[in-house]
Amino acid sequence: MTEFCIVEKADHIMTVRINRPDRLNALHPPGNAELGEVFDDFAHDDDMWVAVITGEGRAFSAGNDLRYQAEGGERKPTPRGFGGLTSRFDMNKPVIAAVNGVAMGGGFEIALACDIIIASEKALFALPEPKVGLAALAGGLNRLPRQIGSKRALGMILTGRHVPAAEGQDLGFVNAVVPHDELMDAALNWANQIKACSPLSIRASKEVVYKSLDMASLEESMTAKYDSVQAMVKSEDFVEGPLAFSEKRAPNWKGK
Repeated sequence: MTEFCIVEKADHIMTVRINRPDRLNALHPPGNAELGEVFDDFAHDDDMWVAVITGEGRAFSAGNDLRYQAEGGERKPTPRGFGGLTSRFDMNKPVIAAVNGVAMGGGFEIALACDIIIASEKALFALPEPKVGLAALAGGLNRLPRQIGSKRALGMILTGRHVPAAEGQDLGFVNAVVPHDELMDAALNWANQIKACSPLSIRASKEVVYKSLDMASLEESMTAKYDSVQAMVKSEDFVEGPLAFSEKRAPNWKGK
């Protein structure tokens, strides 16, 4: 049982809803720790292939719960980072952010830590920390420039301005903008498209993309050894894919 989020698992997809709507899904250390445990479980659950994270109510997440902090709430380190995701660098399974409203500060950093961002037309993104004497140190200052380039990123970071969903897509950090009422259907459609692929191929692809970005040399990135690629090559699915293609049928992926 979870207290600060709602978790559902079905058909190889885990859906997580941040559930503090009275605080616009702002997160405090207990909430971050719980989400860390939820995504630990996702990482180790062989039956779960894709995750979707969204928020209950009218916000995705308003970021750090400053009210909790001001009220003297205990501040504890969260090893997996904000939302259990921003300091997680070993997750090869894909995670989709379905941004249903404001994604501010740490909330935006959660979305940036996901692999795909699907945004409601009502979504708003910002890293407003400088306006309250803080900085986006849960990955926002690091991920946003890598994803959209330094000039575009600094245009958001140095002003703290709110960016609507359509502009987020133009800037390049949002994959798709959809009508608000269609958000979860759209996110699950993306999840199902991913699920139709071999889960081990997906994990290998994700690992190679992210680790390659950390390498200066293209040759090094192409000749490096990747654990998930080795797992893919040794798997039953590596045989099943070509076999299903030759037999003109849908593959029966086992994820092993």
